[in-house]
Order: sequence, then structure tokens, then C-alpha cells
Amino acid sequence: MLGGGGLVAANVYASATEDGGADPARTLSTPAGTIDCPDVGSELTDVPDGAREDVAKELALLDQQIAEAYQRLQESAQAIQQDAGFADSAIMNPLKDKRAATIERIAVAVDRVGDRPEGLDSLAACTLRAADNGTGEDGNGGDQEQGGDNQDGADQGNQQPGNGDQQGNGGQAGNGPVAADYVDIKAVQPNVSSPAPQKEASRGTFATSCGVNENGLFNSDNVIVAPGVSNGAHHFHDYIGNQSNDAFASDEDLANAETSCVDQNDKSTYYWPVIRLQNGTQEQDANSPGGGIEGNAGEIVTPKEVTLDFVGNPRSKVTEMPRLLRIITGDAKAFVNGTANANASWSCTGFEDRQLKDKYPLCPQGSDVVRTFKFQSCWDGQNIDSANHRTHVAFAAADGSCANGFKAIPQLVQRIVYDVDAPSLQDGGKTTPLFAVDSFPEQLHKPVTDHGDFINVFSEDLMGEMVDCINEGRKCGAGAGDGGEPGDEEPTEEPTQAPSTPPAGNDDPGNDKPEPGDDGDKPTDAPATEDPATDEPATQEPATEKPAADEPATEKPATEPAEEDGKPTLSSTVAPKADGTPTANEAEGGQAQGGSGSTPAQTQPAAVGDDSGSGSGTQPQAVGNGDLAETGTSLWPAAAGAVLLMGGFLLLMRTRRRAE
Repeated sequence: MLGGGGLVAANVYASATEDGGADPARTLSTPAGTIDCPDVGSELTDVPDGAREDVAKELALLDQQIAEAYQRLQESAQAIQQDAGFADSAIMNPLKDKRAATIERIAVAVDRVGDRPEGLDSLAACTLRAADNGTGEDGNGGDQEQGGDNQDGADQGNQQPGNGDQQGNGGQAGNGPVAADYVDIKAVQPNVSSPAPQKEASRGTFATSCGVNENGLFNSDNVIVAPGVSNGAHHFHDYIGNQSNDAFASDEDLANAETSCVDQNDKSTYYWPVIRLQNGTQEQDANSPGGGIEGNAGEIVTPKEVTLDFVGNPRSKVTEMPRLLRIITGDAKAFVNGTANANASWSCTGFEDRQLKDKYPLCPQGSDVVRTFKFQSCWDGQNIDSANHRTHVAFAAADGSCANGFKAIPQLVQRIVYDVDAPSLQDGGKTTPLFAVDSFPEQLHKPVTDHGDFINVFSEDLMGEMVDCINEGRKCGAGAGDGGEPGDEEPTEEPTQAPSTPPAGNDDPGNDKPEPGDDGDKPTDAPATEDPATDEPATQEPATEKPAADEPATEKPATEPAEEDGKPTLSSTVAPKADGTPTANEAEGGQAQGGSGSTPAQTQPAAVGDDSGSGSGTQPQAVGNGDLAETGTSLWPAAAGAVLLMGGFLLLMRTRRRAE
């Protein structure tokens, strides 16, 4: 969502002990209040192309002004407590003047190339509220059918979330998270349902594999919302796929960039706010804007697994996405703006039929934290972006239909898994640290502010393959079992219920790992994020399907080595494993795997710039598409050996008879 407004909650508070009493040794300050500013960006839904760059920069400046006011509010908590007029004179009035000047520049920029927007002047003034009217109103989850919502956050202004003697570290920067932001996943009732597919549904799935940001590519920019503005996001992002994404990347830069994706024809960019452990660790941005200076600090957690699946529509076929299409799902300012655009969800492996939007999950032992983003799947058929970055795309209705003449496009479903333990809420995360997403400083690290960004930089040929695959009901792409990569199986880590014997003597509700068998345990064989596509085996893929974008569709002459170009022939599908025995999958013409092949391809991305289409991370699966000549080349030597063996056996028998 375009910026320019926000509920700035200065969550500067006294720490709370277990019984609710303040610990004088760890008291930071008293609550300073909240600042409520109208969101200017949401009012600008129709900005002429010639004014968009200037408008985006001014909206980013409004966000910067709010962040600075928020910081001053934190620093001035004691002065405000002593003099109520201090906030107006030192913070609120200067903020109004700055916003008024910025809003005027926005109006002038639009007026130069179109009609001057009306009513923006009234959006300059912000109001200061008492802390008890703001920090407990999290504005998120009122319409969520989820367990744990009885924790309405009323204590948000009074809890110290972590190491209270380390102000500025992790969540201890005074802007969350707090205990009320978490809920035991086992207390949540199953709440996931899927529409029944219609006759014309597109049931296929296309997967792409781009790693987990093991390259360590981060920045606090947002090239979609704030192009040309450093620190336009005010929080750190993980980036996978396109390796040239920053605030100044042009369309040409993105098109010519390297990619972390296995298929080098996918140069799309996928990014989301990082997760941090609120443990006081000093990361690379600890003293930088967008990082520790704005309350985003602590240890950055690298995902354990990232899956990127493009799925079909339950009602109709899908059409190709336009190149350089931008999509944002979720709302980075949902704590302020409300949940209308909140869309990211949280769960635990083995419990993914229960999804949360306004709480972080407390996962049982052996279960990992999961973030899921489902992107908009209806497109207006014309624009790759819009003034507010939303109106050119939309979510399908419950039955899968697209309204207003929009076209169904492949839906990106992004699933990110983290190996993090349930935090110890009882001691504010001292024993086991809290975790939370990076956010704008005024958004208090609320889970409802989670969001994902995507720019389509697929090659046109690969996008065409994706659409054909989905419309034909197949499973394709890197990691989907279509002749893509070795080990490309459906992820197998998901699942696990809690061990039957959790650690004894732990009465901490935040750190207790419930036992399996408690009411509401999710069966391990029904993950909520399971693809709607039919589970067709890879061996049924057409022989002419290209296993990777860089490999020719034509079959090799019989005289070529069986695996010279990385495409295994039929002979390679029966090659023995390390112990000399073929796997069942290999013997049936299934995956040609290295080792056990149990590791999903998305955890083994190809090296950037490696478009050879071969090797342990990029070798395609065998789909039984060797021709007759190749089959003969592989089997005749074995047959000849068998004949010689039988001849030797007969000769031995005759020799014995003569000796008798």
C-alpha cells in the first residue's frame, strides 16, 4: 500500500513481571501515547503516469516523517509526562507542517499532467492519543475466525517483551512484539477450506525453485512502492530470484540480472520482510535506518525452506501474466489501515489446516513456523502496475471467478518455513527469544502487517510453458516432478506432531510444547497448503515436455552418450543406487536422483549464472522419453551377457555328464 499515514504507537513502557507488577530495575519509561495520521496513499488511486515517480517519492517522505516523529515520541516520553503541551509544540505541530508541504507537492505533481486531486489538504493533521486508547487497539483480527483472539492485546502497553535492560535491541526497542501477539497453534480450530473445482478448472501446478536467500541479499528498499528512494520500506527484506533488486533497479536492470532460481529463465523477484529473533544480536543494520534505528533489530533468521508454486483457477483456465507485472499481497500497514488488505497467514508444519493472520503461532516441538502468501490471481488485462499498486490485480471470488472483466492468471502461492522455537512468553523471551517480522516502526511488528512482493520476470517461453502446464492439469517446473531436478519431490519435512514426551516441569505457556493427541491435532497427511492440482505422477508427463528451459525439446540421436546433455535416457532410470540396487522410482522410470534424492530442489538452488542445466542441483528428472534406439543401446549388451551366461551353464552340465 502506498505510504503516508499511520498510527504511530510509541510502545515505550515499563516492563511487566509475571504477576503484572513492574520491575523497577528494568523500567524504561511510561507510555507516551500514539500518533494517528490519515493515510494519503490510499486516497491516490488514479495518478497519471507522468506524475507517479514524483508522487511515490513524496509518499515515501511522508513515511519518513512519521518514522522520525515516532522516534522523537519515544525519546520524549519523560518530557511529555511532565508537560502535556510538549508533544504538541515539539512533535505534533512540526509534523503537521511537514506533511502539509509534502501533500502540496503531491497535488502540484499531479496537477502538472492531470486533474489536481481534491481534499488532500485535510489529511495533513495528525492527532495524539493517550496510550491506553491506542496500544491496546490493534485493529487486526476482529473478523478472523481464529483461536487465541481472546487475547485482545489490552496489555500491550505494559509488557516488556524481552531483555528489558537492553533498550534498542530486538523487540526491546519499545515497539513490540508483545506476548499477546502469539497463540498456541493447537488452540486454533481448523479454518481452511477450498472451493470445489469446476469442469473448466485449471488444476495444474508449476513450481519454481529459487533458494532461501543463502546469498544474504537484503535491503530496506521497495522498488515497487518507493522506486528511487533508499530505505523506502523502513524494514529489511529477504530477496530471492532476481539479484539486482534495490530501489534504483530499472526494468532493464531486472531483465538483465542474475537469478538464484534453478531455472535461469525465471529472473522474477520475490521478497518479504525478514524474521528476526529478538535476542539483542547486532546485525549488519543494527545502527542503520530500516534496521535498529527504526526498531528492527535482532538476529535475522534464514528460512529453512521456501516453495514457490503457481496454481490454477477452480473455475476457468488461466492466461499468461504480462512481463514485469507487479503484485503486492498483504498490507505492511494493516495495524493502522485495518485488515481489508491483510492476506499473509501464519501456521506450523503439521497444522496447516489452521491459519492465523493476526497472531504468531506457538508451534509444538518438532514443528516449524510457516508463513504463507497467496497472491492476487485476477488481472485487469492491461496494466502491470497501478497508482496504489493494487487496483490492476484482484483476488478471485470464493468460487474462483474474476469480477469486472478481469482475467484469471496463475496464482503465486509462497510458503516459507523457519526452524524457530516457540518463545518463552512467561519471562518475556529471555529463555527462548521472541520472533517477529520487520515492520514500519509504527506498526509494532504485528503479524497482520506481514506482506509479500513479486515482480514477474519469467521469459515469455517459460511463462507459456507454465500456463500450458496449469491448464492441462499437470505438475511441472523445478521441484514439481516433471523432468525438472533430481530430488524434486513434494516436501517431506512437514509434519510432525509434537513428541509424545515433551520436557517435564515446564509450566511456561509460551514455551510448553503440547503433546500430540490433544484436541485439535491436525492429521499429518492433510497439510492445508496442499496444491489443488491433481497428483499426476511424473512418469505420465508427455515425452516432448521440456524438462528445463535451456534444454532442447528434441530427443538425442542414439549415438550420443546417455546423459551427455543432462537428460537421462531410459537406461539411466534403472541405474543402481550407491548400494548397487535401483530405487523403486528409478526402476519405474521416475526421478534420476543423486544419493537419496530426498532433499527438495528448493533447498539446492543452482549457482547464480549457472545455466548449464546439469549437475546435482539442476539435473532433470527422467520421464521415460528415451527413443527405441536409445533403449536398444542400453539393453542389448545386457541381453548378450545373459546369453553367454546361459551358454556357460549348459557347457558345465555337459562336462559333468561326460565325467560320470
